Amino acid sequence: MENKWLVGVDIGGTTIKMAFLNQDGEIVSKWEIDTDTTQNGQQIPTDIARSIEEKLEELDQSKSNLAGLGIGAPGPVNFATGAIEVAVNLGWKNFPLKELLEKESGLPVVVDNDANLAALGEMWTGAGEGANDLIFVTLGTGVGGGIISNGKIIHGVNGAGGEIGHITSIIEGGARCNCGKDGCLETIASATGIVRLAIEALQETDTNSQLRDYYEEHKTVTAKLVLDAAKENDEVAKRVMNQVTLYLGLALANLANGLNPEKIVIGGGVSKAGETLLAPIKEQFSRFAFPKVLEGAELTIATLGNDAGVIGGAWLAKTKLT
Repeated sequence: MENKWLVGVDIGGTTIKMAFLNQDGEIVSKWEIDTDTTQNGQQIPTDIARSIEEKLEELDQSKSNLAGLGIGAPGPVNFATGAIEVAVNLGWKNFPLKELLEKESGLPVVVDNDANLAALGEMWTGAGEGANDLIFVTLGTGVGGGIISNGKIIHGVNGAGGEIGHITSIIEGGARCNCGKDGCLETIASATGIVRLAIEALQETDTNSQLRDYYEEHKTVTAKLVLDAAKENDEVAKRVMNQVTLYLGLALANLANGLNPEKIVIGGGVSKAGETLLAPIKEQFSRFAFPKVLEGAELTIATLGNDAGVIGGAWLAKTKLT
């Protein structure tokens, strides 16, 4: 068993990332397939199983060389059954992913939320390597996250643990979030939130900005444009990123004050801004964190990129199935 490969799978709305890894978390082979969301995603387990078979054949390997499969999907998971309660972009509702994938693949399967898998991946071989107490936040179209305490993902009483993006940041008058609440961190710190804040700033002021010409032509901006402009000390972009990093630093400090983590890892597309994002978050985090918590916590940018989910899936298979 100790020499068998682990299978990590990360289901996204456009592609499904897949990999074989060894027991040390090193990727042996990785690939991806298109996500078939027709017929409410009913074909996805079959597509995954077929792709594993094809890759094994390509590598001249037997399925007996596989120890198990860890898979992540967007949405809350019923951990008693391994079903996905709802994943709107896949068309799933109470979808029995574990049951169907075990039937199709002939492998033991363990299921978790995709953000939790990314957190586990970063803990195992990424920016959080060696840390058993870790907060992972991913800044993309939305804000996701995973919280690890004593080496284990926090799921909570009904699987909603780690919903960092839905910490209320603006108490009154905040923007409406997709979850139905107002003022969530996701409405500020996501790529979508950065765009909204930038457009509001451009409409509220006539301050010179390299963003203005683009906005006047396209009636929008992009998060990347805002981040790039902030690097160049654009006043409007800096104003936006000051807001973003204030609320991110505050939310992470409040979480850290309750959890006392060793590492806080920031991933997702927005994190590609690197030190432009990280330095002001650290400054705000330092304002709000309890001194002893501040002493123990290291804030860092994620290192695994798109591989985090499949590596976390393999970790899940290694620890839960072997």
